[in-house]
Amino acid sequence: MLFLARMDVVFPDSMSNETKSEFQVKEKAYSADLQRRGIMKGIWRVVGEYSNYSMYEVNDLDLLHSVFQGFPMFAYMTIKVTPLAQHPNATTDDFFRQP
Repeated sequence: MLFLARMDVVFPDSMSNETKSEFQVKEKAYSADLQRRGIMKGIWRVVGEYSNYSMYEVNDLDLLHSVFQGFPMFAYMTIKVTPLAQHPNATTDDFFRQP
């Protein structure tokens, strides 16, 4: 099943820039691992915001929740998830599964 997630990050004002940088390094590594494993199909930044849209392919909602909880910045995220289904006008049914 495919899911589109919008993730908005808000750090507390009291958080140091050094701590934010540490979170960003960890977040990048975790995201890269999800992409290598084929769980995260892509990620796009929202222009002008500390937000992204990312696409996930999982067969289990508990797994998707676990993936989200694994993000180092999870405690500072608001996540909105939209389940996706194949559209009848799609020209390919395998877009996100291509190598």
